Amino acid sequence: MFISSAYAQTAAGPDPTTGLIMQIAPLILIFVVFYFLLIRPQQQARKRHLEMVAALKKNDIVVTSGGFIGKVKSVADDEVRVELAPNVDVRVLRHAISEVRSKTEPAPANDSKAD
Repeated sequence: MFISSAYAQTAAGPDPTTGLIMQIAPLILIFVVFYFLLIRPQQQARKRHLEMVAALKKNDIVVTSGGFIGKVKSVADDEVRVELAPNVDVRVLRHAISEVRSKTEPAPANDSKAD
């Protein structure tokens, strides 16, 4: 008679927007870390390689992706003629050049010498 009925109360749940942000935040953090540690450095390296390949000129000493070291004899649109040994020239695609060991000095604009 003197005992009243007790009803269970629902617990106050977290704010739905806060829960969503807390679930997405680690994914965003992982993407940012991947971008700065993997994606961005790879893009910069690719850009440097493209600039290096575009700046190839005659008499540069280059290393091919196969490991051959030679001197550039001529440069065409998409290929380079490289001298590996005396009287041994090979045609190599521009993008197969992995490194320029030594660059030649640019030729002066006026070839006449002042005396």
